[in-house]
Amino acid sequence: MGGGLHYEFRRDQHQPNQDIRYWCGRNSLFIFESAVGRHAPGGNYQVGQNLFSDQYAQYFACVATYFPSDRFVIRMDWLGGPWTAQYTEVVPQLKTILASTDANSAENALANIWWVYSFHRWTDYVGPIPYFKAGEPATSVAYDSQDKIYDDFFKKLAAATTLLKAKTAEKPYGSFDLIYGGDVNKWIKFANTLRLRLALRISKVDPARAKTEAEAAVAGGVLTTSPDDDALVARSTKGGDNNGLAIMSDWNEFRMSAAMESVLKGYDDPRLPTYFLPAVKTNTYEGLRNGLATTQLTDPVNTADYNSHVGQRWTSTGLGTAQNVMATAEAYFLMAEGALNGWSMGGTAKDFYNKGIAMSLTQWGVTSAAAISAYQTSTKTPVAPNDYLKSAPLSTIPVAWGSTEAIQREQIGTQKWLAIFPDGFEGWAEYRRTRFPKLYPVVNSDNPDIPAGGVLRRIPILLVEQQTNTVEAKKAESLIGGPDKVTTPLWWDKN
Repeated sequence: MGGGLHYEFRRDQHQPNQDIRYWCGRNSLFIFESAVGRHAPGGNYQVGQNLFSDQYAQYFACVATYFPSDRFVIRMDWLGGPWTAQYTEVVPQLKTILASTDANSAENALANIWWVYSFHRWTDYVGPIPYFKAGEPATSVAYDSQDKIYDDFFKKLAAATTLLKAKTAEKPYGSFDLIYGGDVNKWIKFANTLRLRLALRISKVDPARAKTEAEAAVAGGVLTTSPDDDALVARSTKGGDNNGLAIMSDWNEFRMSAAMESVLKGYDDPRLPTYFLPAVKTNTYEGLRNGLATTQLTDPVNTADYNSHVGQRWTSTGLGTAQNVMATAEAYFLMAEGALNGWSMGGTAKDFYNKGIAMSLTQWGVTSAAAISAYQTSTKTPVAPNDYLKSAPLSTIPVAWGSTEAIQREQIGTQKWLAIFPDGFEGWAEYRRTRFPKLYPVVNSDNPDIPAGGVLRRIPILLVEQQTNTVEAKKAESLIGGPDKVTTPLWWDKN
């Protein structure tokens, strides 16, 4: 990765490679580089994110007739690859670093932060997962409940940031750190923003803990300086070390969703030409509804050439484009919601909201202060997309800060959804938590457990786990809080 080496772990999916423990004590640089580099790589991006959360967040809609995922069909064989990568290409490497470095070292702290980041995406997919015993030498690994996993997340992030405050002059991993190049101050802000994100995630199930964690995160310093603080994993055009979205975008299997079209066109959003390209046949920006039936997808208006491809930076010419992890803009939208909750965030919800917009626009190349101000104060609203079903506008809210809390919460959720694009993992998680933005109902469902118009709440326990970790996977059903189905909400999902 980035000039280093790939270290693949292909033994039992929960067992670390025992042979490199001594080696890693002296060479943790390569190990950390590889653990971070496994963030949404190659084909795993498609079968772990694009065909699932990217569509559930309605960033994209599927135009391929041979993929039923946009109609809520969960293909467990697809998810097996990225799931196994977490437990064989990320966990063993982080475990090895944690075991072979000083517990009070900056290297150890960064490994713990990435541990939390990599695991929170999976627990927010499934709920209970193998966590506390992950990476230990065993062929059967117990699952842990999501509330206990989140408790450990907060403890790890708090401990890591406390330790790093005394290490700001160091450069852990140096150039082998594919995100911040060993900049400890930026890692502190990243960890605190992740802590703030997770605090908001549990705000409905444990509001007292959420408030405590959020206020501590903000007091410790979050990503607020500029988009230069954005967390991005460096990518290369060589080998398989490419941007995951760029690798598969030109396969022409997905296009802009009608939800994105309604909002971006309605707001006259300056990010539109960065996020998407005009449709080949019309030279206009067009999207389609999620969940169209196979027969509906054969209508020319729903085919790839009549709908907008993802933006140029994520096409095949952008294989070396850095992979999005976390944007500075998100921190402001999280603080805006926290302020509405009555938490001590150090400012007002309105100011944080407008600052989040400014950060996002700046991130995507809008530098004119006049253009940013015009967008922040715009009274334009989402429009009816020019789609196959002649859908109504997604919402009636403007960008300009609203007069009621209900409108303000929807505005924060909608702008955050736009700002964290194309991170479907986070977009889908936040939609389940907040129900913002008010996405279109999925047109058709081919999943017998969920009707058309329903909301998919989680990914069931994976088939690879049922086959290779059978006893513990069966036990895990008692930790879900309901049947092991897509309709059972996660622990923090109280909608």
